[in-house]
Amino acid sequence: MSFVSVPRPQRSPASLQILVALIGGLLLFLLAIGLITGGYQLLYAGRVFPGITMAGVDLTNMTPEQATADLSQRLTYPTSGQVVFRDGDRVWVATPAELGMVFDAGTSIQSAYNVGRQGGLFTDLAGQLNAWQGVLDLKPVIVFDERVAHGYLQNIAAQIGQPMIETDLHLNGAEVVYTQGQTGRLINVDATLANLLTQLLAFRDGEVQLVVEELSPVVLDALAQAETLRQILSAPLMLYVPDAQPGDPGQQTIEPSLLAGMLTVRRVQTDAVWQYQVSTDAQVLEQFLGQIAPLVNRSPQNARFYFDDKTRELVLVQSALVGRTLDIAATIYAIQTGLLAGEHNIALALNTALPEVGNDATAQSLGITELVSDGYYNTTYFRGSDAARLQNIETSAQQFYGLLIPPNTTFSMADVLGDISLDNGYAEALIIYNGRTITGVGGGVCQVSTTLFRTAFFAGYPIVERHAHAFRVFYYEQRPGMGTDNALAGLDATVYFPLVDLKFTNDRPTWLLMETYFHRDEMSLEWKFYSTNDGRTVQWQNLGLRNIVPAPEPLFEENADLPAGTCKKVDYAAEGADITVTRAVQSASGQTMFNDTFQTSYEPWQAVYQYGPGTGNPQALLDQGLCH
Repeated sequence: MSFVSVPRPQRSPASLQILVALIGGLLLFLLAIGLITGGYQLLYAGRVFPGITMAGVDLTNMTPEQATADLSQRLTYPTSGQVVFRDGDRVWVATPAELGMVFDAGTSIQSAYNVGRQGGLFTDLAGQLNAWQGVLDLKPVIVFDERVAHGYLQNIAAQIGQPMIETDLHLNGAEVVYTQGQTGRLINVDATLANLLTQLLAFRDGEVQLVVEELSPVVLDALAQAETLRQILSAPLMLYVPDAQPGDPGQQTIEPSLLAGMLTVRRVQTDAVWQYQVSTDAQVLEQFLGQIAPLVNRSPQNARFYFDDKTRELVLVQSALVGRTLDIAATIYAIQTGLLAGEHNIALALNTALPEVGNDATAQSLGITELVSDGYYNTTYFRGSDAARLQNIETSAQQFYGLLIPPNTTFSMADVLGDISLDNGYAEALIIYNGRTITGVGGGVCQVSTTLFRTAFFAGYPIVERHAHAFRVFYYEQRPGMGTDNALAGLDATVYFPLVDLKFTNDRPTWLLMETYFHRDEMSLEWKFYSTNDGRTVQWQNLGLRNIVPAPEPLFEENADLPAGTCKKVDYAAEGADITVTRAVQSASGQTMFNDTFQTSYEPWQAVYQYGPGTGNPQALLDQGLCH
């Protein structure tokens, strides 16, 4: 193994001489700086270097004690300065000291005295040079206790701050409850402290802006709406039928206590602005108006006439009546707008419907030219009826006098009679119900339905609905004389609305006019049909009584309301039987238009007698003819 030796580079004598000279010069420079700096400090030992000022006060050549005393006398801003806070017309003035500002004179002067003394060689030299040139103005050391300032601002906040209050408007029953809204005001203490600190550091009097934040309620004011509510509830709401006629319902009065439940109060937003809105509750109003609608609504009614057989013209007996229905939606709108306008008398909104036949109708326009059904079978008799039954027959028959039936329509007796009640002129009389003859309102109406059935039957009109009685009623089989006619059995029709009706169809192209005539002296009801005779004829046949069943033995019942020893007949005996009636209706050319058959099954009916308490033998009274 062998090693190779690498020789070191050699400096020339000239290079070494230059390096030594540079080092020597640097050492001499540092020595000179040190001598100058040290000498300067020695010259101003215990005193502030020249050119040093603080807050505009020249501290040159002062000892720390002298500088502290002089600066304390001149820097009176913490105690004599004025800081102003303003909110509108209200002003608060405080010294900086009252806001927590304290001037630390000792620390401030110490910082001035240390300039040029406590740094390194070059730092001290730079500080001395800056001071000597008069460009070093130091800031005094200020101690700022934010807790003091915070407390001062909180005191202001307590005076000018206010909570935010939402506007409230609601109803307590019919009482209007209103609370005025209020904008909330709150001082942002942190932001105001920042403004205050900036002002204090400037060592000048001045105004510090209070940073006040406002929080507005969703709705600031609803006084107008509250007054509207009070106005609405100041009086009852009166709803009336415009142009009221006799028989129309009177005003519908809605007291404020009920009206309040028909109102709504709610907050709504319109164009980004919230406000209270007073309106009616459409659903509640709709329910209320739905209840009164039946009182207001009425169907249009054609004019009524009788046919003058001599002049062959119609004579007006009852004017036409315009129909109407309550327009609930329009009425709700009228109530809404009317109430908001301060109105309390509001007309109901109505839709009208004109009748088909007005007062100016003529016989020719309606095709009514002659009598098309009249005669023996168009009149029924009711000898033996009491006063109540006569009243009901007459009241019911009057409802059909002058009535017009349109062409090609089905007529319902129930549609004309409507409610059979004491209020509508009917009396309590005997009716057949649930297999018994009992006292009820409207007894005798079946005399009218039987007469109408026979008139339509023998005029050749199609019978759509007809129901027979449960048993044979002798009224409906009476003849013009004193007897009865079995051929009339099976030609009766009972009604009990709305379950049992009598219907027939006017299948002719002309109108049908009905006339009814109640003859009290003759104890009869006559029915006439007027139209245009199309030549049709009716062939009919009663096949007679079949499967006859004798009436049961009489039933005797005690009645505590009858005197002792008296007997009264309350139900009549009748045989049971089956009856079939056929009808064939032919056209003027002899073609059969239609055939129909009417099957009737009468039950046997038991006579019922009632007697007073203590009556020994009611059968004996019956045998003696003393039961009436």
